[in-house]
Order: sequence, then structure tokens, then C-alpha cells
Amino acid sequence: MALAVARTIDQGGVLVVEAGTGVGKTFSYLVPALLSGERVLLSTATKTLQDQLFGRDLPQLVEALGLPVRMALLKGRASYLCLHRLDLARHDPSLPERGTVRTLAKIEQWSKATRTGDLAELPGLDERSPLIPLVTSTRDNCLGAQCPQFKPCHVNLARREAMAADVVVINHHLFFADLAVRESGMAELLPTVRVVVFDEAHQLNETGVQFLGVQLGSGQALDFARDLLAAGLQHARGLVDWQQLVAATERGARELRLAAGKQWPGTKLRWAGPAPEGVPAGPWQEALDMLQQAFARAAEGLDTVSELSPDFVRLHDRAQQLAERARRFAEPCASESVRWVDVGAQLRLVESPLDIAEAVRTRVLKTGSAEPQEEGRAWVFTSATLGDDPKLRWFTEPCGLDDAEVLRVQSPFDYARQAALYVPRVFPKPGDPAHSAQVAQLAARGAAALGGRTLVLTTTLRALRAIGDAMKQQLESLDAGTRPEVLVQGELPKRVLMDRFREGAAAGRAGCVLVASASFWEGFDAPGDALQLVVIDKLPFPPPNDPLVEARSQRLESQGRSAFGDYSLPEAAVALKQGAGRLIRRESDRGVLVICDTRLVAMGYGRRLLAALPPMRRLENQLEFEAALEALKD
Repeated sequence: MALAVARTIDQGGVLVVEAGTGVGKTFSYLVPALLSGERVLLSTATKTLQDQLFGRDLPQLVEALGLPVRMALLKGRASYLCLHRLDLARHDPSLPERGTVRTLAKIEQWSKATRTGDLAELPGLDERSPLIPLVTSTRDNCLGAQCPQFKPCHVNLARREAMAADVVVINHHLFFADLAVRESGMAELLPTVRVVVFDEAHQLNETGVQFLGVQLGSGQALDFARDLLAAGLQHARGLVDWQQLVAATERGARELRLAAGKQWPGTKLRWAGPAPEGVPAGPWQEALDMLQQAFARAAEGLDTVSELSPDFVRLHDRAQQLAERARRFAEPCASESVRWVDVGAQLRLVESPLDIAEAVRTRVLKTGSAEPQEEGRAWVFTSATLGDDPKLRWFTEPCGLDDAEVLRVQSPFDYARQAALYVPRVFPKPGDPAHSAQVAQLAARGAAALGGRTLVLTTTLRALRAIGDAMKQQLESLDAGTRPEVLVQGELPKRVLMDRFREGAAAGRAGCVLVASASFWEGFDAPGDALQLVVIDKLPFPPPNDPLVEARSQRLESQGRSAFGDYSLPEAAVALKQGAGRLIRRESDRGVLVICDTRLVAMGYGRRLLAALPPMRRLENQLEFEAALEALKD
């Protein structure tokens, strides 16, 4: 892999590398990138992985190689303390509870000592804290050069350091946010870089479509109304009827939510016509018009006082942008896009491209675009999981990388010796109401035998809750000293769950069971004895009623291709590889993978999914499964 990366850097071009667990892909791209002497941009999937690259991997290599390399870390606005908004929060009488006031005091104390302003430095700050939006800026509310704290601004400092560095570490969200709005500094940074590496590249397409579409939420409207009222009363009380403008905006957001009707939280409403599916078109369009007019009137009011404060200039821009989005959603959906409504406590209107292929070709690689293509630039896309066929089409097609060089590097692990796969032959079907209870029973037996050390991955939040509750009940009868702690995603912050799980197998303590969904299928690393049993409840096919999945399937069918064979099956294969990849993280690890879905052995397509998994030895029945668990205790 390192040789292929070095060749791509030397010659330019696009390289796609699937590097199995244990290959050492991070060092395989970092070493040739650092030795090249070129300016390098590294993008990874999450802020946690950014911190790992910048805080551990890069410094180790730079020291080992003895290179005089300047490094910089660049995140999105929401990661940095905004000094101006911190000052506003100090005087905000509507701060929620007493605990929030205490947290604000901690942030204030830390703000006097931090150099970077990166909130990840602040120990104990919950990423879900309602205070974070109050002390960070967004593109909408940032005052830019008009801000009284512009000179010491942490975001600007991070961007200046990035422009002066040899190696810059960013994340995919930041890259695509800038591609969409040219606002985060990438527009100036990217042209100066000759080597670009996307690690954890399997997330690129789903990350990109979030930013390359348009969104309008009732929450955005309420946030705007709150900021409008606060600025109006502070800087221009009595000059404009702020209460009336705010009330009109809040009423428009409320009417839109009411027009959607009573929906189950988490529902995604298809939206192909004038209104979402099942929603009366008249009230829906009236609510959209009402919201658009409220934003337009707010913009008119702000225009009359814009010279009094930079806050009003920024709010005026926000009002115009929100009015334009409301107008766009009142018109038909753009071609090659899909539109839907996310229903929760708030509404979120979304229009998204089906993939990022066109954007990557014309705006990133700049092939077939009017913009000049940067000669000789090297692009490297890598992950442990990029598809289940030799050409890695699951990744390359939606990302517009059809002409890329493709390399697959197998894991060096001895999976036949280190791991076993068990698919129960007699088990409720995935749609059976008894399925989750049986998954919980199997996982509880395994966790009891191993003293915890178990990860249960579910495909839905409903199964997550059902399995988590059932496992707590079933393990309750064990002695307190040997009873594994059952951790369930959502009950604690993700970082706390991961740390507690890893520490659970410490000497003298029972281990942990973690029941999780979504983000825990990947990026969760618990090497050694902390994790020896991974249980997957069902084959992770994409939900057919999801509007984006449905639109992608329809496009394939219109091209004469199979939506199941060319989309649903590869999606399931990749997700299954990701989930199975949680089990063996080192050459010394041992464990058992259980997939509680009989379709894997009963259906013809199961062979393709089995082939996508690491080559583990197969357990044929429950006796062999129990024996394998017993062997793990030695």
C-alpha cells in the first residue's frame, strides 16, 4: 500500500485502497506523504479520529523520521469556542438549568487558558450539552470581520495556522461544507496542497450528500427568532416591532409542524409532489408561504437598522437565506435530487442529490469542468471497507471515481485461528415479534459465560431498546460481583460508553455488555479481552422506505439494473463487514461473531454476504458455539 501511495504522489492521479484491519493503513499513507516533502491535506471521518491523527500518529512519525514538519488541525466552527457568543451567553437570562450555569463557569475559566479554543480539550463537557450552540458560532450567526472579537477569534487562528502548515488535518464534514458554501477556509487552502488523503473514505458519499443539498428546519426558524429578539432588544429597542416579527416567524414554524400532522418521531415523509406524502397540499403550502413571508418581513425590518450593529447585518443575511430556502421548497424538486421531511420534535425539510459523483468529478477532481484542473495532484481514498467486489464499485460509482486505480490489501490476521462465525439455524425470522427477545437471550447467555465482553449491534433503534431492556432483565439474576454491566446507546454520551466498556474487563471486575446501533457499527475499537463476542441482530439492508434509498433504487431500475443486486446487497455487505470488523483488532485477539439472521444461510444471496466477511471458521450448532465461548475463557 505504501508503495502504491508513493507512486501516486510521484505521478499524480487517483488511488483507491481498501486496506483490511491490521494492515497499518494510517502509517502506509503517512510515511510516503511525509517523505514526499509535499504539502499534504488529510481528511478523516470524525473529530475523534482527527484528534488521534494529529495528537498521536503524526507526532510519532514526524519524530521517528526526524522531519521538520509543521502540522495544523482544522475543524468546523462548532468545535471552537466563540468569544463573542460566550460574552452574550454570560448575559443571557434564559439559560436553562443550574447545571448549565455551572458548565458555563467552567467554560469561562478554561477560555482564559486555552490557546486553540478547541472544545475537545475541555474535560467532562458532554457533546450533547445544550450550552454548546450558545458558545459556538455558525455560518449563519458569525459576524466575520465586524465581530468585536475578530482578532483573537479561535476559528480564524486555526485557519491561519492551517495556511502556514505543511500537513493539515481536517474532517469530511468540513471538506464538504466548504465545497457547498466556500466558507470554512478550504477554498484558499486546497489549491496550495498537492497531496490529499481521505481516510475512512467509506463515509464520503453519505457525508457529502448532507452538505450538497438544501435544508430548512423549524428549529432553524426558532433559533433565528431567538437571535432576532435578543439583538433587537439589545441594540434597537423601540425602533422596530421585534416582538411582532418574532411572533410571525414562530407562528410560521408552528403552522408548518402542524400541517405535517401527527407522525411517529423519526419518520421520513416522501415528498415528490406539492406536499409530503399523506400531508394536505393546501395547509402545507400555506404554512410554507407564511414562513417565507415572515423571513422576508424580518429582513425588511433588519434593513432599517443594519447600520446600528454588525449583528443586524448578519441577521439580515440569514433572513434572506431562510426566505430563499422556503421559496425553493415551495417549488418542484430539482432533477437528480430527492426531497423528504424528517419528523421529530421539530421538522427538517431536506432536498439532496442522490450521490456526490457529479460534485467530485466537476468540483473536486475538476474533470470535465470549466475550471482548470490542478496538474499532478495526488488523491488517495482509503478505508478498511470499500465494497465487496474487485473494483470496489460500491464506493467508486457514487463517488465519481470510476477511472481511479484500485488496490485491495488483505488483512494479515489469521481469522480461521482467531475467530469463529455462528449463524443459528433455528431462530425466529427477522420480522418475527419474538426475534429481538431471542437475540437478547442468546447474547445474555454469551455475556454470562464470558463475564461481559459482549457487543450487540442492532439495525434499528426499536430493536436496540427491546434487546437492551431484555438483557438487563435476564442478567439481573446473576451475582452482583459477576454480573456484567449492560450499557445501552443513548443512555450516556458515546465517548463515556466506549471508555466504560473498554475499562469494564479490568482485573477483579465483571466486564460490560454494550447494546448499540448506527455509529457503533464502525469506529469503535475495543482490542484485547474487553471484547470477545459480537452479536449482530439482522442483516443490515438499507431501509426500503427511506426516501433516499427509494430514489437510488428507482434510478437503478430505470437504467435496467437491479436495485437489490446493485444497491441493497452491496450496502448490506459493506455494513456487515464494518460490524464484523469490531471483533478482531489485533493479532492476539480472539472472539466469536454471531449473526442472528437465518437468511444468511437460507437465501442464495447469503453466499455473497458470507464471502464479504473475514474468513472465520464456521460453528455449525449451539454446542459448538458454547464450546467456542468456553475456549475463550482459557
